[in-house]
Amino acid sequence: MPPANWVWIQLQATCEGIEAQTRQALANMQAVLTAAGVRVENVVKTTIFLADMADFAVVNQIYGEVFGHEPPRSTVQVAALPKQGLVEIEMIVLLNEQ
Repeated sequence: MPPANWVWIQLQATCEGIEAQTRQALANMQAVLTAAGVRVENVVKTTIFLADMADFAVVNQIYGEVFGHEPPRSTVQVAALPKQGLVEIEMIVLLNEQ
């Protein structure tokens, strides 16, 4: 079980196209962070799951627009994602420093 001041978030969007799915997943992430009372700077690690590694450049550019501080990240290609998704983003967030 993670410490009380950490949270793990996993997001996916079901809209069409890699750009739309990436933007929606990151917008959903920002909404979750806002609801938790933290900012994108509190994200300390992300893992990006891609259905096709050829989409990396598009995802990377959008990721850079959202994460100015660029937390450590792993990006992997997977055989398939739920609901025929093209991208899924998992993140570890520090809620507060205790």
